[in-house]
Amino acid sequence: MSQQINLFNPIFLKQKKIFAALPMAEALGAIVLGTLLMTWYASHNVDELAQRAAHGKTLLAERERRLQEANKQFAPRQKSATLTTDVAQARAELASLHRVEQFLQQGALGNSAGYAEYFRAFARQNVNGLWLTGVTIAGAGTNIGVEGRAMQPILIPQYIARLKTERVMRGKTFASLDITRPDAALAPAAASAVAAAQPGPATAAPYVQFSLQSTGGQAK
Repeated sequence: MSQQINLFNPIFLKQKKIFAALPMAEALGAIVLGTLLMTWYASHNVDELAQRAAHGKTLLAERERRLQEANKQFAPRQKSATLTTDVAQARAELASLHRVEQFLQQGALGNSAGYAEYFRAFARQNVNGLWLTGVTIAGAGTNIGVEGRAMQPILIPQYIARLKTERVMRGKTFASLDITRPDAALAPAAASAVAAAQPGPATAAPYVQFSLQSTGGQAK
């Protein structure tokens, strides 16, 4: 009978040194180098941020200065009592004009078109040697009075005929026509002009006066 004896003992094997001096020195150097790099990078970032903050502070101060100058130049003005009164009066007048416009559009006065067209008709139908001295229009244009002067009496019928061609005068008839020749003493300006051209005594004015009065008729 045989028996085997194991003489192997693990404690007699050569042990590998994991924490040797050189690896530890290398690791420590790497840690120190990494720390220095991180410190430099952080310091660089801090400096850059500080520069940006200083630049932003400068811009903010400049903008605040401009804002203060603008507030001084364009300071809100106090309301003027006179201006407020004028605005209120203008609004009241505008409201009154609107009421008058509505009143005219309703035809309460009988002639919402006004009398401007009559005067335009008188201005268009002018006759050389005849001029008007007065025009009277009453009511809704049913009563029209025209006064004027003419160098020759024959010019008056011509003027009436031309005046009746106007649209606004259609349906209007002149019921009376008075023609007179005033004395020269009543018209010194005209008489002096004629006397300068024609020497000699003047007993009558060089023009005639006329007066037209119309009545309303049915429109044609």
